[in-house]
Amino acid sequence: MSLPFVKMHGLGNDFVVLDGRHFPLSLTEETVRAVADRRTGVGCDQLIVMERRRDRRADVFMRIRNPDGSEAGACGNATRCVAALLMRESGRDSVVIETVAGLLPSEAAGDLVTVDMGPARLDWAEIPLAEPMDTLTLPVEAGPYGGPCAVSMGNPHVVFFVPDTAAVDLAALGPLVERHPLFPERTNVEFVTVESPHRLRMRVWERSAGITRACGSGACAVLVAAARRGLAARRAEVALDGGSLWLEWRDDGHVLMTGPVATSFNGVLAPDLLR
Repeated sequence: MSLPFVKMHGLGNDFVVLDGRHFPLSLTEETVRAVADRRTGVGCDQLIVMERRRDRRADVFMRIRNPDGSEAGACGNATRCVAALLMRESGRDSVVIETVAGLLPSEAAGDLVTVDMGPARLDWAEIPLAEPMDTLTLPVEAGPYGGPCAVSMGNPHVVFFVPDTAAVDLAALGPLVERHPLFPERTNVEFVTVESPHRLRMRVWERSAGITRACGSGACAVLVAAARRGLAARRAEVALDGGSLWLEWRDDGHVLMTGPVATSFNGVLAPDLLR
């Protein structure tokens, strides 16, 4: 059996998108790893499967698989990509994406897509952490950096504020923090420099994926962390390696994320990859 796919990206955070709405796709961890492999497969930061909705208010259920085959709860850049696909398909300018983290309303914003990523979760049990504590400042160190903030956007994030993100050895420090014993489900790791109250510079180590050019849920977490610390306004640009996202942390706790999407190419997965 061959299977069509769309290769998409948001600011260089890239995805293989499969359509499983009309027939179920049971992908083993081995299959996901094979597709995600950048040397012998298609290559991607996450593999995305569009499935039949569970909630009648949604247009589609989006399943997110990491390159190691595990499942993720949220991915902001992938949500924008799937929303763009559905809006193009339906001719509408708004859709609702269902994920394991909840319903994510999405709408066209000119050439960009805006997603309501839902409420930021700030309690230690929601991150989750291994023990109760104030999530504003954690007893975690990454080389010379310490005292990060924790935020969940349906997946865990730890945000370090640093003088210069370019000086951070992300490849060395990212995996150490990801697997710190305080995080029972591991964590995404962001290093951020506050350039102004309305512009933050961010680099990211993604749980299971490593260094990526952008992370939408991470950008949301960064804005929330910076606003909690009094370092930024509740609306700001977050500049990543792949480009910029525009974020707003509303008074109701929801975080709106606006940014671009792009289609790289269409293809068909070889039968050998689907064994």
